[in-house]
Amino acid sequence: MVNESNYKKMTAKEAEKEIAFYGDHGYVSRMITEDDIRTIRKERTGRFGSERLGCVFFGEGGFVCSQCVSYMAFSQKSQEAKLEFSGKSAYFVLATYMEVEGKPCVLESVKKFDGNLFIDFGEGNSVQDLGEYYEKTYKDVLTGAFNRRFYEEKLRLYPLDGGIAMIDVDDFKIYNDLFGHNVGDAVLCAVAEALKEHVRNNDFLIRYGGDEFLLVLRRREKEEFVAEMKKIVQKMRDVAVKGFETIKISVSVGAVWGKGERAEEIVGRADEFMYRAKKTKDLLVAEDDEGKLSASAEKQLVLIVDDSEINRVILKEILRGEYEIIEAASGEECVNALKKYGTKVSVVLLDIIMPGMNGFDVLEYMTYNQLLSEIPVVAISGDETGETVRRAYEAGVSDYINRPFDARVVYRRVKNTVKVYSEQKRLISSVTREMREKEEATNALISLFGELVEFRNDFGGNHVKNVGKITELLLERLVTKTQKYNLSERDIFLISTASALHDVGKFAVKEEIVNKPAKLTDAEFEEMKKHTIYGAQVISGAKNFRNRRLMEYAYEICRWHHERYDGKGYPDGLSGEEIPISAQVTGVGDAYDALVSERVYKKAVSHEQAIEKILRGECGAFNPVLLECLSEISEDLKKL
Repeated sequence: MVNESNYKKMTAKEAEKEIAFYGDHGYVSRMITEDDIRTIRKERTGRFGSERLGCVFFGEGGFVCSQCVSYMAFSQKSQEAKLEFSGKSAYFVLATYMEVEGKPCVLESVKKFDGNLFIDFGEGNSVQDLGEYYEKTYKDVLTGAFNRRFYEEKLRLYPLDGGIAMIDVDDFKIYNDLFGHNVGDAVLCAVAEALKEHVRNNDFLIRYGGDEFLLVLRRREKEEFVAEMKKIVQKMRDVAVKGFETIKISVSVGAVWGKGERAEEIVGRADEFMYRAKKTKDLLVAEDDEGKLSASAEKQLVLIVDDSEINRVILKEILRGEYEIIEAASGEECVNALKKYGTKVSVVLLDIIMPGMNGFDVLEYMTYNQLLSEIPVVAISGDETGETVRRAYEAGVSDYINRPFDARVVYRRVKNTVKVYSEQKRLISSVTREMREKEEATNALISLFGELVEFRNDFGGNHVKNVGKITELLLERLVTKTQKYNLSERDIFLISTASALHDVGKFAVKEEIVNKPAKLTDAEFEEMKKHTIYGAQVISGAKNFRNRRLMEYAYEICRWHHERYDGKGYPDGLSGEEIPISAQVTGVGDAYDALVSERVYKKAVSHEQAIEKILRGECGAFNPVLLECLSEISEDLKKL
């Protein structure tokens, strides 16, 4: 620090010698006058005049850094220093206040460091080379893009020729909420990698905020820039997240092309256009020559329900610029509108207190017809009592607005409600599709594995598929007869799927035993019975399988599908309800299909004979309720 008592006072010749001294030590120096400092002051406050003072590092732009040490040295009559990066090159900047011929000046000296520079961060801190310091200072750790600090220190105040795009990942919050932050991070990384493919040497990709990216494409003609943005929007639809490939990523983009404007001015407009794009999602909104929007998105539909015409007029006036408006003067008209437009309605603004069919009646109608889960409702009323508000929320409204209306409040709450519901519906659809596809893939894989067992055992036919279908039919009948087992539709699906693995343990039994055409010896039969234990061991080895409940059912089925209700089965001699219901049902299905199928060691019997044998206990004792179910689905079994 230099104070008034010790800053240098010198003549013009002495100042020249001072500049020469720094030059001898590898510095490039210049004397900055008070007039120059005034120019800096204008630039720092955003009031641009004649920028006659060029920055050492960005001279072509004619701007100074937002952290200009020369300005700080002059204003504080001090000596200031900083480390400046231009690309990955590092420069030491020293600014010293002095008076030359009685006039206040600043001597600015700049020295470029070579790649061997090391920076000591102080006692107890590590020493790092320039490359590492640069990475830590200006790079986003997660995505590898530049960070917000880079934008603020390097780009914000500088004029740019080319395009700037503000890019926001659609539904990002819900990715985090449903899948966890690890998946959210993976989405950001996938988006960043896709965007980097559009970056040239003079371009910048910046992680501007949480899920917002700033893409700066310099020296691009307007048509080229807009075409590039369209490619990005299209490309994002095909970007996959490892492990969650069925998640569909989309981005909303606000794009602005500029020439000679400061970056912060272009970014401001790009940000505005990006938020317009997010009203629809998966959209590019760009600025054309007349400053109009190139996007033509279909407006979302808002249903305003209020018996007061003046209230409807006010609400319509607040929202009409952004939404298509439908009006209803009563609860009855609201119901008719819902019947006509259905889920095309994005939000209902519903007056609670109306003559005849009031707001609560409308909510009851929407609940009964399963519309309330698809269409959000913002309740409107002048009654501010806690009871009315409580009832409205209990009835299922998403938000509540009091009269008299505050335009800003109405607009923001409607906008937020529509956004949240749209994001939820879109993501739920994606998640549902992903789960369905994964379950279908799992089912196919397990069925294939079961069929391999069947092929190896020379069973022929469709034993695995038949057992699965019989198991499903029995379970569907069982849940209509008793709630004892507390089985859901998903449980039925998982048990039926897992039944395909019931004989997987036969892989570990000698083929000559499994496919022996004659009666097994006692020793051979004892070995054959071990297939239940072998199968359970195989399933236990798949403990890291994603669908844990499916594997639990598979284990039960493999180990205990030959147990019998009277305790005379194997391998553990379980009886009654000790036997899991999954194994009980699969055991019945396995016994039936084995009887009606031909094997190397036996002929097939008829459907009627098979049913009779099982009911008489010739295949061992089964749960009496399951035997009733078997009799009741007899006609369905004939169709297999």
